[in-house]
Amino acid sequence: MKTLKNVLLLNALSSGATAVGLIAFAAPVAILFGLEKATPVIEVGIFLLLFAIFVFLEGRKTAQNPNLVKLIIGLDLGWVVASSLIVALQLFSLTPLGYFAIGAVALWVAGMAYLQIGGLKRLTIA
Repeated sequence: MKTLKNVLLLNALSSGATAVGLIAFAAPVAILFGLEKATPVIEVGIFLLLFAIFVFLEGRKTAQNPNLVKLIIGLDLGWVVASSLIVALQLFSLTPLGYFAIGAVALWVAGMAYLQIGGLKRLTIA
């Protein structure tokens, strides 16, 4: 399971599922997060959908491109840092559930980044 290919595909699947959920249920998610408008939820969903497609395309390749994998890891780590700042600084006046959800997703994304880093190391050693 821990091959780079499988981790990338799991990342794509989880990102894509989250994207579809955010886009399809933007209004209820916005309410749960304490947002007045659903627009930010939709925007995050669209970003995640594009990210998921990018990661899926790289994950489907027979041999992964180390530079593209590094970009994916960088985007994942950027997500973790941004999420951590949102939670730590209590930005955007979200509900406790909103901050909890952001933190939980950040932990998942950090796990994906960790596994991808390990897979990248094995790829570059081979």
